[in-house]
Amino acid sequence: MFKLLGWLILFVAGFTAGYYAGQNPVEELQRSVSDLTRSVLDVSTGLQRTVRLRHGLVDGKAHVVEAKAELLDKNYGNAATALAQAIESLERASAVERETRGTQKVRPLLEKVREVHLELSMGRPIPRTKLDDIQKELDALLAPPPPKEAKAAKERKESRERE
Repeated sequence: MFKLLGWLILFVAGFTAGYYAGQNPVEELQRSVSDLTRSVLDVSTGLQRTVRLRHGLVDGKAHVVEAKAELLDKNYGNAATALAQAIESLERASAVERETRGTQKVRPLLEKVREVHLELSMGRPIPRTKLDDIQKELDALLAPPPPKEAKAAKERKESRERE
């Protein structure tokens, strides 16, 4: 039963492909396949960049949380090491962001982490709120973007309020 159904599906698929190839010129078929290939490559490259960016941000956040824990334990050397690792992770994320030529959101955050690391390396006391602010900014960057429908509805609401 299943063998017969499988052969029937295979036969129908072959017949459909032959009919499509007969109706459309070969050049058009090659062009549509190359367009499809190009679009698949573009999407996969974009996904790869997004994954690398998010990976750098998640690593940076993990190191910032580790630095906060070390500051609470008064292990300033370990906190400075964790912040140095956070800087490395955020630099990787910033490099990915530069590749996309999008808005630079990671760069200002990276500068804040560098400032805190420099202060800590010089032996100055660091308030925990600075690291809390950095962590909140990382959380905001890692938050998923709002759906397009919600964004459009929000814009309509704001335009009504202005009127």
